Amino acid sequence: MKFSVIIPTCSRNESLTKCLDCLLPETQEMGMNSYEIIVTDDGKENQAMDLIEEKYPWVKWVEGPKRGPAANRNNGAKYAKGEWLLFTDDDCLPAKNWIKAYLNSIKDNSQKFVFEGYTNADRPKKRFDEEAPINITGGNLWSCNFCIEKNFFFKVGGFDENFPYAAMEDIDFMIRVNKLEKIEFIESAVVIHPWRRTKPFKGLKKYFISFRYFRIKNIENIHQYRISRIKIFISSIYGLTNELVKYSFKGVLFYFEKILLNFILIFS
Repeated sequence: MKFSVIIPTCSRNESLTKCLDCLLPETQEMGMNSYEIIVTDDGKENQAMDLIEEKYPWVKWVEGPKRGPAANRNNGAKYAKGEWLLFTDDDCLPAKNWIKAYLNSIKDNSQKFVFEGYTNADRPKKRFDEEAPINITGGNLWSCNFCIEKNFFFKVGGFDENFPYAAMEDIDFMIRVNKLEKIEFIESAVVIHPWRRTKPFKGLKKYFISFRYFRIKNIENIHQYRISRIKIFISSIYGLTNELVKYSFKGVLFYFEKILLNFILIFS
């Protein structure tokens, strides 16, 4: 059994270096004959190519399609030689024996085709505007930590490349997977995703475009959708305000972005 670890990247060599260091054979306690690493590079200047040639000659570099993260992940999968695809992101830190945890789970669940791992941040949250894709009980299938049988990945159709930005494309993928297969949560397959500060209002338009496409594709009853979004908007104000107070108003601009976004999504 061989794994293909797919890492999409885009001009983040510093983060990518830390990620690749976590995937050294001595850290994963697996020989390189058991897995390969594919870095698919969406950077305009292909910055990762020189880094990999210099420091990680055992990693396969491929040029990305430059059409967003969904297309970039699919691009890496096309080059995979393993029977199983392992997805993580260039700003993530796979834990020791991350690959082996999936290997053991596959052996114990031979009829399963999709597994998701445990994803947490590197420390307690300090500011309101810090974000990380936390998944400590399952049910999310975040693209930074999951494993899928390669043939099943292509059967599902991979990630929808009509999502141009990093928003909603993994939820759309999870919906399609759930229609065919129950996803197994593997607590021992650990990935650390450091908190990242958001830049207020910079990604608002991108998220709106992605969410609107997701809504058109996946939600049939627009009336019920808008009622549910209104309820979410009203309830979120209380929760978001309490969280902002908890962090002593650090990141307050992101609070107003959240409120604005929830309002906009009602009419998306």
